[in-house]
Amino acid sequence: MANARTATPSPSTSSPSSSYSSSASDEDILRSLRRLARDLAAADPPAPFLRAVFASVSRRARLLLAVFDDLLLLGAVPAGAALPRSASLCLREVLLVLQRFKAVVDDCTARSRMRLLLQSDEVAARVRELQHDLATLLDILPVADLGLADDVADLLALASRQCRRRAPEAAAERELKAGVLALILEVEREIVPGRDRLEAILEEVAINDPAGCSEEIETLEREIGERVAERWTSAMIALVGLLRYAKCVLFSAATPRPLDSKVDVDLDSDDAAEPPAPPQDFRCPISLDLMRDPVVSSSGQTYDRESITRWFGAGKSTCPKTGQVLTNLELVPNKALKNLISRWCRENGVPMEVNGEPGKACKPEPAPPVAANKAAVEAARMTASFLVKKLSASFSPGSDNRVVHELRQLAKSGGSGSRAFIGEAGAVPLLVPLLTSNDAALQLNAVTAVLNLSILEANKKRIMHADGAVAALCQVMGSGATWRAKENAAATVLSLSAVHTYRRRLGRNPRVVEEVVGLVRTGPSSTRKDALAALLCLSAERENVGRLVGAGAAEAALSAVGEEEAATAVLASLAKRGGADAIVRIDGAVARLVAEMRRGTEWSRECAAAALVLLCRRAGAAAVTQVLAVSGVEWAIWELMGSGSERARRKAASLGRACRRFAAANVVQDRECLTSTTVSPRAVAAA
Repeated sequence: MANARTATPSPSTSSPSSSYSSSASDEDILRSLRRLARDLAAADPPAPFLRAVFASVSRRARLLLAVFDDLLLLGAVPAGAALPRSASLCLREVLLVLQRFKAVVDDCTARSRMRLLLQSDEVAARVRELQHDLATLLDILPVADLGLADDVADLLALASRQCRRRAPEAAAERELKAGVLALILEVEREIVPGRDRLEAILEEVAINDPAGCSEEIETLEREIGERVAERWTSAMIALVGLLRYAKCVLFSAATPRPLDSKVDVDLDSDDAAEPPAPPQDFRCPISLDLMRDPVVSSSGQTYDRESITRWFGAGKSTCPKTGQVLTNLELVPNKALKNLISRWCRENGVPMEVNGEPGKACKPEPAPPVAANKAAVEAARMTASFLVKKLSASFSPGSDNRVVHELRQLAKSGGSGSRAFIGEAGAVPLLVPLLTSNDAALQLNAVTAVLNLSILEANKKRIMHADGAVAALCQVMGSGATWRAKENAAATVLSLSAVHTYRRRLGRNPRVVEEVVGLVRTGPSSTRKDALAALLCLSAERENVGRLVGAGAAEAALSAVGEEEAATAVLASLAKRGGADAIVRIDGAVARLVAEMRRGTEWSRECAAAALVLLCRRAGAAAVTQVLAVSGVEWAIWELMGSGSERARRKAASLGRACRRFAAANVVQDRECLTSTTVSPRAVAAA
């Protein structure tokens, strides 16, 4: 919303910013005026504390609606007739002012309640400015030229007087705002706010249930990330933490809305195992996966940031979709599409965040747009302590589920500070027994909470040292109630494996290896991705490779080639650290890698080439012979050298050299054999 004062319009000129061109008929203008006045008259105040401000707008709009009805519907302006020029120009300016009123109403409706409270003075000032502009236009409107009835003309005069009347100061609104800011200061001083006080404040801003509180938190977080109110950013960050605490204290007895409504309960049902397919417009044209961070290139096409960055990193400067040569490589965030994708993800139980939910635990956590302040930190500490104490005192699965759900959400969205506070409060030992719960929802919330906590390095240690934690994760992977629970257990193994020492310990555990390999074999797509990522991490330790190969990791990864791009990376990792001979002995393994090098995604082609090079070096003639036996392998190598990433081109060149050396050695060997078996004519004569 613009903060600059609107200049008083002149009735003799038309505003160039008008969305209605000068060719619009007077009848069209009147219809638009009537529609806008009707919408403003029916608009509800966006928050209780702004009821007085928006009630005044609604009253003025109702007066104007009666005037426009008289002009349009009662025949004051005959159909198709033109208004006097001065009246027409003035009404067009009135239309602009009403459009600005409507923009203020829509903007306030879209804002978070707390930000609206913090900026209530600015909103009231903006409304006063627009009312002053409207009064000026109504005063200069040539009423006599319009032929209005006396009572209708009186309505215009009344609307003008009301617009000029200064509204009384909203003492209750100022008191509420001061109370909220005072509460933030008390939290900074580590004073725990009382339940009654929190309840009173939330009631004043019309947040009356956990869903409304969650929506307010999400909206505030989005506004903080978009930096829409720099002056109030610090207070908004504090309010996010305070609202999380208030939600737990006031609404913890409410049943949580399931975030994974699409998760299946019947493990034998394949059609229920997959998450819903995203709409085509939400898929990246490069990876064909759901876009997590959509950006627009200079060609106007939208891609996922990770995919298009990798495309540019390979030395390409063309648009992948259109082939157009890009004038620059700048990327602009597509915030509108990201909001639509976020809403679809929430409605369908699909994780949107790249660092908090399943399968993304090992990626580095992006720095927050603004550092958390003292009040936000203390609010997070209070929330974590409250929830852990509540969990330790709970004796029913239903109550456990509600508390664990809140811990899961706090660990996901509260950042590393909240994860640290939850771990320090002693949540991990309380969550471990819940991993084997017979309640599917409780098990899912518990394993996801453990996953989100494991992102923090200190919590990795707490999980690995908790009694029965690894065994419980294995049990979830093997016989969890839902595929999503199994998937998150595998993602937790992936997260824990990021630490070198724990990677060794997990790799030495035969049950961990067995269950992860089993998920690669039998899991749906999203579960296989996390299990393959865990295999890739475990295979980075040389001493683990023998156990992985013995458990069938190579066969399992090979079965996923062509469907999951991480499968070729797993095979390359196994081949690099001692598993090459085992891979070569698998029937059709080399042929599948060559096919993937030809038709896979950019990363999978690169990994397939790397795997083939490693097989040729480690397994020697047995591997090279199989590579050369594949039809079209020379063309696949040549194509990758021309169009692959820098690493892919290097690997393809190495593979080509290995094949040529082997072929040349065979030619020399054949010649030597031919020479040794040929009898000379002189020897025959001597005989």
